[in-house]
Order: sequence, then C-alpha cells, then structure tokens
Amino acid sequence: MEQNLCKSQDYSEIQTDVSDLSHQTHVDIQKELYTSGKTFSENCILTSHKCNHTGEKPYLCDNCGKTFSHKCKLLYHNRIHTGEKPYHCGLCGKTFSESGALARHKRIHTGERPYHCNICGKGFTRNIHLTNHKSSHSVEKPYLCVTCGKTFSHRFKLTYHTRIHTGEKPYHCDICGRAFSKSGALSYHKRTHTGEKPYVCDTCNKAFSRNTHLTQHKRTHTGEKPYHCDICNKTFTRSAHLTYHKRSHTGEKPYRCDVCGKAFAKSGTLSHHKYIHSSEKPYQCDTCGKTFSHMCKLKYHKHVHTGEKPYHCETCDKTFSHKCKLTHHKHIHTNIKPFRCDECGKDFSQSTYLNDHKRTHTSEKPYHCDVCGKTFRQSGALTSHVRTHTGEKPYHCDICAKTFAEKGALSSHKRIHTGEKPYHCDICGKSFTQKASLIHHKPTHTGEKPYKCSVCDRAFTQSGSLTAHKRIHTGEKPYHCDICGKTFSYKSNLTVHQLIHRS
Repeated sequence: MEQNLCKSQDYSEIQTDVSDLSHQTHVDIQKELYTSGKTFSENCILTSHKCNHTGEKPYLCDNCGKTFSHKCKLLYHNRIHTGEKPYHCGLCGKTFSESGALARHKRIHTGERPYHCNICGKGFTRNIHLTNHKSSHSVEKPYLCVTCGKTFSHRFKLTYHTRIHTGEKPYHCDICGRAFSKSGALSYHKRTHTGEKPYVCDTCNKAFSRNTHLTQHKRTHTGEKPYHCDICNKTFTRSAHLTYHKRSHTGEKPYRCDVCGKAFAKSGTLSHHKYIHSSEKPYQCDTCGKTFSHMCKLKYHKHVHTGEKPYHCETCDKTFSHKCKLTHHKHIHTNIKPFRCDECGKDFSQSTYLNDHKRTHTSEKPYHCDVCGKTFRQSGALTSHVRTHTGEKPYHCDICAKTFAEKGALSSHKRIHTGEKPYHCDICGKSFTQKASLIHHKPTHTGEKPYKCSVCDRAFTQSGSLTAHKRIHTGEKPYHCDICGKTFSYKSNLTVHQLIHRS
C-alpha cells in the first residue's frame, strides 16, 4: 500500500523560498502521514505531499491558467513569465530561477556526484538521474507505445518516444525559433547561441557544451568502449552508437518521412533527408556567404577557407580536414569493406557508397535540379551539376591558380604538379592519378563490358560511355555554349567549339 500511495520523491531538490512560503519552524519530531506512514520534518512538506494522493492542484497561475499542487512550484513557474532569475553562481555568473537548479549547476564546477548506484557504484549529480540509471540493471519495461509496440522502462521515455510519431516539439528557442521535443535538447541548443562550454576535460582542457560529450571525449584518452553488441560482440564508446548498430541486425527504421514515406534508422538521417524536399539552407558561411542545409556541411566548408587539416593518418601521414574522411581513408590500408549489398553481394568501405550503389538497382533518383529538372542518385552529383548552370568554380589550385567546380577535380589536377599516381593496377602494375582511370583501365585485362544499352544492346566498359551513347537515341544535348547558345551532346565537343570564340 505504501508503494502505491507514496512514490519516491527527492524532497532535498525541492528548495523553497522562505520569504514567499509560510511554513512552521523546523521541529525535531517527525510528523507521520496517516495514509502511508511516510514521515516529514516540516508540516508544510506534509501538506504538499498529501496532494500526491488527492491530485489536488489548488495554486493557479494568473498569467496562463496552469495549476500546481505546491505553492513553490507556482512560484518557480511564475518566473517563466517574469524572466526573474534571482540565484547567481559565484563561479561563472550564470543565473537561475530556482535555488535547486543553482545547487545542481554548482556540481559542474565541483564535480560532486552525491547520488550513487548501490549495484554498480556509478555516481550522479541528481537523484532522478540515479533513478533512471537503475532501470539499466532491470529488464522490466512496463510502458508500451500503442503506435509501434515498443516498450520503455520509464514513462518519460515513452513520452519522448511518442513525439517521434506525433512530431510534437513543445520546446522553442526564443532566439531563433527552433523547436525541440525535449527540454534538455533546447538547453543544449541555447549554448550554440551563447557559446557556453562549461564542461572541461582535465586531461587536455578541451571544453564542451554537454556533459555527455565530455564523457564521450574522455574515452578518446582511455580507449574505453563500454557498450557491447550481444549479437556480434562489436563494442562502442556511446550507447547511441550501439542502439544504431543493433538496427543493422534487426532492420528497424523507426523514423519515417511524412512527405515521401521513406524510413530511416536514425533521426538525424531523417532530418538531413527532409532537406531534399525543401530548398531551405539556413546555415551561411560568414566568409563567402554560401549557404548550406546542414550545420555539419557549413563546418566542413569552412576548411576550404582555412586549409585546416587536423586529422592525420598514422600509416602514411596523409592529413584530412574531416575525421570521417580519415576513417574512410584508412580502409585503403586495411582493405576492409564491411558494407555489403544484399542485392548483388558487392562490398563497400563506406555505408554512403552502399546507399548510393543500391540506387543502381532501384533506379531511385531523389535529388532534383530546380533549373532543368534533371534528377540524380547522389546529392553531391546534384551539387556538381548545379555548377554547370551557375558557372561556379570554388576550388582553386594554389600552384597555378586554375579553378574547378569539384574538389575531386582539384585533387586530381594537383597530381599534375606533384607527379603522384596513387592508384595501381594489381595485374600489370600501371599507375594512375585518378581512381576512375584505374577502374576504366581494368576491363582492358578482363574484356568485361558490364554497361549495356537497353535500346541497341551495345555494351561499354564505363558507365559514362553508356550515358554519352544514350544521347544518340534521345537526342539530348545538355552542354550549352554561353556565348552563342549552341548545344552539344558531349562536353568535349563544347570545349572544342568554345575555341572558335576565343580565336
């Protein structure tokens, strides 16, 4: 009976303002609650506690009409309307509307974790975090999602999960208007505006806006990977990575696009996908003014201006501007190709290559050019194509100043100056400056012509040759002279034609 009536609550975290709340002087004799036997040191806390059993919420907000079971909760709520934050951190100056929030914040500076799990000994800054953690030791998940049948250990987790289906995002940033499904996500987001990074690594002094990011970062120093897949025994530094990985075994894709119905294993992938349907590019480079659909793309783009390449390959000392590119590069040395096409069995070193390849089986081309309507299997191909309309060539050779529309073309061009030929044929040993040239070369040994025209059955060793050949049947002439307007089926013909105007 006691467990049903009295749910555990951490009253030490409910701090009341003595000047606003009338209560009796602290007494040594505890007063017993007749319904459950729970005891309290002060009569006002007993009175407030009884509302948990009755459901009574006698305190009304005059601004929005919301009701509360405790006067202190109404007091804290009113500060949402007034913006009052009377509690100040003496170390960093940050202000809070509740004294309890200040007390919890101070633990960031002190590192104090007073709540410990009696099973594994892990410490936490808040009692509620300890309560949530304890469920990781239990397999009980009593809360069921009526939409998809997934179960959860906590009611609040079910509430957050349900918003995946409803799309509800009740928490709004008052600076940029962005909405979030969790209050914690809003708090973290606000730090992108303030630049606040209160969590500092005691090994390298790197600062982070989230405590979880600091915890994850520390594992780069320790090498710890505490999360294990019980199917294939692969280990991970983050629980979220384990969750995503497990979906590769189960095939689960809980995030669905409400425009085209496509499903995804990660919410972030769904968010990125939605930009296919929208032309919105809210992230702008403050150096050149270029806009991007994703913050990560803007971050990568900025390396074009700075030339920064902080990621080093420990095998060949090659440097990269992005960590993911270093990861992909390492597959050259290991020859690992962990991603397999379940349609034809072909293996790939990157999941993105596999996804792009799968569209050769489905013929899906989700990326559309707004100018000419042409469709593409890859977003990068669309970006490169758009430059044929705009004439943009953002990549510059720092040796001869020649400009290029694609970064790969610049990289290939630079090998003219360096003489580097990193791609080797394993049959005859011939070397090439471009990977595509090596791929084109290999059929000279095998005689294979895998690309066949569906109209006349002519076969080709290269997909590009087949694409160009098809224009004989379709009459397509996609290359336009910007001086006289004449059109051509092949880019090489346009290049030769433009010499007429130059002479």
